[in-house]
This record gives sequence, C-alpha cells and structure tokens, in this order.
Amino acid sequence: MKTKIFTGSAIAIVTPFTADGSKVNYAKLEEIIDYQICNGTDAIVVCGTTGEAPTLEDPEHVECIRTAVKAASKRVPVIAGTGSNFTAHAVWMSNEAEKCGADALLCVTPYYNKTSQDGLITHYNFLADNTNLPMIVYNVPSRTGVNIAPSTYFELSKHPRINGIKEASGNLSEFAKTVALCGDTLNYYSGNDDQIVPIMSLGGSGVISVLAHVAPKIAHDIPTLYLEGKTNESAKLQLEWLDLCNALFCDVNPIPVKAALNLMGFDVGPCRLPLVGMNEKNLNILKTALKNHELI
Repeated sequence: MKTKIFTGSAIAIVTPFTADGSKVNYAKLEEIIDYQICNGTDAIVVCGTTGEAPTLEDPEHVECIRTAVKAASKRVPVIAGTGSNFTAHAVWMSNEAEKCGADALLCVTPYYNKTSQDGLITHYNFLADNTNLPMIVYNVPSRTGVNIAPSTYFELSKHPRINGIKEASGNLSEFAKTVALCGDTLNYYSGNDDQIVPIMSLGGSGVISVLAHVAPKIAHDIPTLYLEGKTNESAKLQLEWLDLCNALFCDVNPIPVKAALNLMGFDVGPCRLPLVGMNEKNLNILKTALKNHELI
C-alpha cells in the first residue's frame, strides 16, 4: 500500500490574473488558498488544467507553486502540476516544484504529439526516475487525445513514486478494471465532480475538484462522508449538487468557474487567450445553478 497524498477534496485551483490578463495576481492566489483551507479543502493542486498551466510562462508557473506552498504553510499538501508533452521539460518543472517545497506532483499525459501505451510507460517511469516527489498520473483523454489503458496503469503502479491517478476519462468500466488490476498499489482520485461517489464506490480516496472553488465544504463532505461509511448521505449530496457540477462545465473549463468566482466577488480576473468569456446562454445556466444554491 502506498501512503495517500491526501483524502477528501483537493481543489484544482484557478490562476488569478490582473484585469487585462497580463500578470498573475499572486496576492489573490494566496487569499483563495487560505479561504479554501479554512473551509475544509484537504489539498491544493496548483498549475493544472483549471489553473491554465499551458498559458503560464515558466517563471510564472514556478512562482505560482512557490506562492501556493507559502500560502498553505504546511496546513494541507500542495500538489504541483508539472506535466508536459516534452518529457525533459516535465522533469525540469518537477524538480523546480520540489525546490519550491511542493509535496507531490500531478502529471498529465503527453498531449498533441501524444504517444503509444508503451510510450506512456516509458515517459512516466523516466519522469519518476528523475524526480523525488510522489506523483499522481492525470488521465483526461478529452483534452489530451490519449487514454491510459488499465494494463498501462498496472505497469506504472510498480514504480514506488507513482502514487496515484486522477481519473477524468469518465469511463467507469475501465476505471473498475484498473482498480481490479492495481489494487492498493495506487491511490485513486476522481477528476470529475459529477462522479465522486461512483469513483469512491470502486475504491477512490477523494476528488481533485473544480466544485470546491464555490462550495469547498460540499466538495470535502461528499468523499469524506463516503469514507466514514455514510454512503447514503454522500450520494444525496452528490445528487443535490449535480446541477452546479454540470453548470461549471457548460463551457470549457476554467471559463465557467472563473466566471462563478467573479460573480461571487473573488475577482480572479479573466482567462487568458485562447479562452474567452461565456456567451449569454451558458452564463445564464451558470447563474441559475449558483442562485439555486444561494451562492449569488
């Protein structure tokens, strides 16, 4: 069994920008992290998909990790997004994250140039061999164009520093096969807020969440209640908040969650191009869901 990096809810945190998107608002990032920890969030994931990592310059990326570590101040683990479609760059960024004091890494599959299943095994093992921190492998084929097969997870699970997976394929049948193959040699986290309970029912330890931005206690409670054996209460919460989980993905993530935070007064700024603001139809869907839960 590999030690869990966290249980419960980790926020896949946004990167706040100034009003014109030209600079990272590091003070706001610290403020949001403190708010999250004070409201039940169990870990901070910085510079992931929701953090718009592809639009961050390397110095910004490193400074975001450093800022998150400082803001968390050892209260909860900080997991740094360091994945890349260039293995050498992922190694470099992972080592920078370690220097900043991160507790673990989140490494997405190589995207655009993609790779084979053999390539995934070689990529991740090379990365794990050349870094010291525990790693969560991130599978999100809707964005990357490549899916990690259960048999590939099994090979990766043999490496002592490949600690867990963030599963965002949406394919529960394949996820079940992965758990059956790998057992407790990996820790399992849902990458989709609308599938927390199904993932928990198959052996999950929690969620890496977007919902946590606007409802940190709820995102914490759904997996925590499940782990406490209160499965009916957990499932009830999952269903009660399903409309907001869906509304936060009615446009390309993180467009809706940044809009939601701005509507709630957090002033996180815009997304960077190529992401643009929400159209009126999607914004109304989001506003309705936020109003239904008395968040605006």
